[in-house]
Parts: sequence; structure tokens; C-alpha cells
Amino acid sequence: MDKNNKEDTKAVSGILKNKWYLYMTEFFAGMSVMAVELGASRLLAPYFSSSQIVWTIIIGTIMIAMALGNIYGGKSADKDPDPDKLYARILVSAVWIAAIPFFGKFVILGISALLVVTINTNFLIWAAFITCMAVFVFPLFLLGTVTPSLVKYTVDSLDDSGKTVGTLGAFNTIGSIIGTFIPTFISIPAVGTAATFLIFSGILLILGLAYFIINKRGKLRCGTAAAMFAVCCILSELLGFAFWEKDLVYEGESVYNYLQVSESEEKTYLSTNVLFGVQSVYVKSGELTGLYYDYAMAAPLMTGDMSEKKDILILGMGTGTYAKQCMNYFDNVEAEGVEIDEKIIGLSREYFDLPEEVKVTAYDGRAFLNVSDKKYDVIMVDAYQDITIPFQMSSVEFFRLVRSHLKDGGVMVVNMNMRSDREDGINSYLADTISDVFDEVYTVDVKGSTNRELFASDSPYMVRDLESGISGIEDHDLSRMMKNVSDSLVKYESGGRVLTDDKAPVELLGMNVIDDIIQEELQYYKKKFEEEGIKGLLQ
Repeated sequence: MDKNNKEDTKAVSGILKNKWYLYMTEFFAGMSVMAVELGASRLLAPYFSSSQIVWTIIIGTIMIAMALGNIYGGKSADKDPDPDKLYARILVSAVWIAAIPFFGKFVILGISALLVVTINTNFLIWAAFITCMAVFVFPLFLLGTVTPSLVKYTVDSLDDSGKTVGTLGAFNTIGSIIGTFIPTFISIPAVGTAATFLIFSGILLILGLAYFIINKRGKLRCGTAAAMFAVCCILSELLGFAFWEKDLVYEGESVYNYLQVSESEEKTYLSTNVLFGVQSVYVKSGELTGLYYDYAMAAPLMTGDMSEKKDILILGMGTGTYAKQCMNYFDNVEAEGVEIDEKIIGLSREYFDLPEEVKVTAYDGRAFLNVSDKKYDVIMVDAYQDITIPFQMSSVEFFRLVRSHLKDGGVMVVNMNMRSDREDGINSYLADTISDVFDEVYTVDVKGSTNRELFASDSPYMVRDLESGISGIEDHDLSRMMKNVSDSLVKYESGGRVLTDDKAPVELLGMNVIDDIIQEELQYYKKKFEEEGIKGLLQ
């Protein structure tokens, strides 16, 4: 028997005589690829955000890996059609994917630390891209070899090649569909990102082990893979996303966010990412925070007579800091909020003392306005997705919708993060867009932060009403804060740049400003590295 006949006999021996096993291999490979892609987005989001730019990097690098895997798999299957090598590659990819939840976090931090001292622009883009290449390309390259290899083993003749290849493609696609929905709606919300990686890597492991066990070979290979997988399962539970933090009282995940709650004697903090500060702050004493929430409290005063009841709506409720402050410092205020993440609503009740009487709707802010008939004196827009603004809440169409839900003389206040001197920055575009909708637009910078508050109304008396309202404030700290806001208000002059539902490149605009902020913050670490080397960074 010649060499080719021996190879063909091996290719259809044992379990592979049943084409259904080959189809199931294709099914689970497709499922695992999509699960890893979604897991990748959740692994990177706490560090680099889940913006469209990061998603583009993830999808792009995974497509590169799959394309290279397809090429290599096809050539390998023609040159040496040995199914042992295919299922060995599946075992390797299974172990690699299982190791990602533990070792991947060190890779992310190592790459970030290296880039801190080596690049000056596009930090997030480079960090996300290099991380994807280092962590995800190799295992998905191996999974990319599955389809061309299986074609080699399943096609018996040219007469049925089209049917066979079509069936393989169908199994891959169906697996990919299931691998898309399960992580998003079931495994990640229920057991977290790390366990999701382990579940799908475990499926690949079983697939490879079954092949070798049934064919009664590869005992050492199987034992090694199983042992390494077990070690990865143990290690994956040892680290959180912010594993260096020692004062976390809660760390978890939701459908939308990575979430962590930390606490000091005076304050409680909520963060939805690791590298870029906090999203909500609660001062336990009930005093002013010193942050943008305090500045935004000027909005109710801008609506006129504070003896009348004021209805306030917060789009992007977070943990309810703004609502509580308005209710604590002003009489006749009724506040409600909209927060897309139900887990954040739960955390706000448990850790941030948000009163049960404050109504919070778990919904998208714009969608809420579309189905609501109620009008408000104040609408606060404080919706951020990680460190970017949802494009649907940045357009002229959205701000027209907000205006339609304001009472006569009502005020919209927008928290604009990522303050920058860029004329082409995201805040300039937002302010220009709002100016296209409202007659009166004023801004004020929040001292000691990157926030800027924007106040918009059709009332020409909003500033006068603020000044009049200050005289009626009895609390000294609030009166001083409102006087500071009044003195610092700047009437905004529009540059005519309008964001629309059709064209709102908020990710790119925001990323440019974020890059500036990061570089400014990283100067400290670069100086530390120059003076003390890597030891200084580690300390």
C-alpha cells in the first residue's frame, strides 16, 4: 500500500468514519470562535472600553487569524491529511483559550505599561490591537484550520463535494449563531467572562479528547491537555479585572458592563472600567461631592420659582447621585431616572442608598423618551457607554426629542466628559449640535476634572433666574457653589458642526480627546520610568 492510501485509510479510521462527528467538529469550532470574539470584547472593555473602535480591532484581528488559519489548514490538509494533527490543534486552542482569563490580564497590563513609555499617540488603539494579536490570534488561527481540514476528510468524490462543503458551512454557521447568543444572554451575565471562556474551551477540549480516546492513541497528549485545562480553571478564579485593588466591596458583570464598587470611610465609588477613573461617587455624609453633580444643580434654579414643584429626569441615572442631591438640597423636587443597566440599578439601592421612592426605569434613554408623554422642568443627560457617548444620544434628532419633553422654561443639562481645548473635539461637536436646537446655551468647566457642564434652554431668562435663585439658598456650601457656577458660565458660540443620526462619529472624536487626556496623565509615569526604570513603574 502506498503512502497516499495509508493516509487516506487513517483519515477515515475510527470515529471519523461517521461524518456526523466531523460535522459536529465544525459546529463547535464555529460556536467557539464567536464565543471567544464576544469574550474578547468583555475582557478588553474594562481596560480599553467597548467602543466601536475597539470592536473593529477585535473583529479585524480575528478575521486575520481565521484567514491565515484557512490558508495554513488547506495547505496542511493537502500535504499531510492526518486528522491527528487537526485534533491536536483543537486541544492546543482549547488550553490557550482556557488560559486567557488568567494570563490575558497580565498581558494587557504588560502591553499597556510598555506602550506608556514608547508611544505618544493613539494609545488605546495600539494597546487594544497589540493585545488582540498577542492573546487571541493564535488560538483562533488554529481554529481557522478546522474547515479546510474537514473538507479534506468529508469529501468522498467530486460528485457530492458541493453538498458536503455546503453541509459543513451550514454547521459552522449554526454553531456561530448559537455561539453569539449564549455568551451575551446567558453565560456572561450568569457566570461571567472567565467562566464563559472556560465553558467553550472545555467544549473544544472534550471534542479533541473524544477523538484520541476513541481511536486509542495520544494518551500523553490528552493527559497533558486535560491537566493544563484543570490548572487554568483553578487560576481563572484567582484574579478579578482589577486584581491589584484591595478595597473592592463588589466586582461583577452585567449584560452591558464590567462593574466594581469600592469604598472609603467618606465615599462609595462605582466604576465600569479599570483604567479610566470612576463613573459615580456617593458622599456618605450627604454633602456636596465637589464634582460635576454639584455644578449641574444649577439647572433647577435656572427654571425659575423654586417654590413650585420641579420634575427632574436623569438619562443615564447611574447610582442616583444627582437625583439624591437635588432632593436633599431643594424642596418640591421629584426626580426619576432612566438607566439601561439593571445591575447598576440594583447596586444603587444596595451600596449607594438610592431611596426606593426614586423611580428608575431600566431602558435606553432615547427609547424612553420615544414612549413617554411626560414633560419635565429639568432633563439631565449623563449617558456614557464606558468612556464614549452612545451615538444615538448625541445627534440633533435626539436633542430635539429632549426639547419636546421640557416644560416651558425648562432646562437641559448635559454632562460632557473629556474636556479638551480641541476645536474639533467631541464636546465642540456636541455643543454645536445642541445650539442648533436650543436658543440659549451656556457652559461651565468643572474644576479639577475633565468634565464640562452644558446648560440649554429656550428661555432667555435662565441665567437671571439662576442669579435670583441663589439668594434664596440657605445652605452656605450650595450657595457658594451656585455662585461659582453663575460667575463661570460662558455663553456658547456655535461653530455650526451638527451631529445627526446618519453621521455622528462620536467614537473617533472621543478617541482623539481621550488620547490627549491619556498622554497628559501618562507624563508622570514616563518621567518615573526615565528616572527609576521599570522598578519605578512597578512601585
